[in-house]
Amino acid sequence: MVNYRTPGRGPDHREDEQMIYGIHPVAEALRAGKEIDRVFIHRGARGDGIQQLKKELKDHGVVWQDVPLEKLNRFTRKNHQDVVAFISPIAYQPLDEVVPALFERGVTPLLLVLDRITDVRNFGAIARTAECAGVHAIVIPQRGAASVTSDAIRTSAGALSRIPVCRVRDLKQAAIFLQDSGIVMAAATEKGTDHYFDADLSVPLAIVMGSEEDGISNDMIRTCDRLLRIPMLGSVGSLNVSVAAGILLFESVRQRLKK
Repeated sequence: MVNYRTPGRGPDHREDEQMIYGIHPVAEALRAGKEIDRVFIHRGARGDGIQQLKKELKDHGVVWQDVPLEKLNRFTRKNHQDVVAFISPIAYQPLDEVVPALFERGVTPLLLVLDRITDVRNFGAIARTAECAGVHAIVIPQRGAASVTSDAIRTSAGALSRIPVCRVRDLKQAAIFLQDSGIVMAAATEKGTDHYFDADLSVPLAIVMGSEEDGISNDMIRTCDRLLRIPMLGSVGSLNVSVAAGILLFESVRQRLKK
């Protein structure tokens, strides 16, 4: 019997998300093909059951976080057996299936790659804009970024339930795969040398947006084909990432509509 419940309110509240706890329930969910979003394991946990679960998580490509016991106890006071997991409200899509399917359909791909966007509200707002702009897929990393939660879906006005989301282990390798598929990687960065409106954004394109704190990682900057900047005339010097994403996406829409 799998233990499902909605977490109560508190520091780690995730309203309306399905939480499962216990070694065997989490393992059962894995074997049943459930889309497990996040797994938290007590960092001091030992024993054959925990080791076997970690092996199964690794075999299924599911990452976990080693956390203090107090964090697990904030999720539930019941017998969690040192492990708590959350079921994703959506099914993530394989990037290596989504991209070929776009070319087979004869469309010019427009993708959005999010490098360590951690704020759920920003993620949801970006996804809403992306859906309105006709983005074909959003690519996010497995670690160090906001995932698709019920809060993110609400903030996106349901867009995250309509647009394919591809969660990848290595964002740089995903970028190389996109380039090998004929897609131009364009980074939105203050380090850019070209204004975004001077670039051809009507080609098969993946726009890369960086984290709220420090922008796009250096690895991704070095991997991208184009570095684009938005001219800033005020004294603040930066835009919210969801606003910046909207500017570049709808410039791409404008150019595509002209063709």
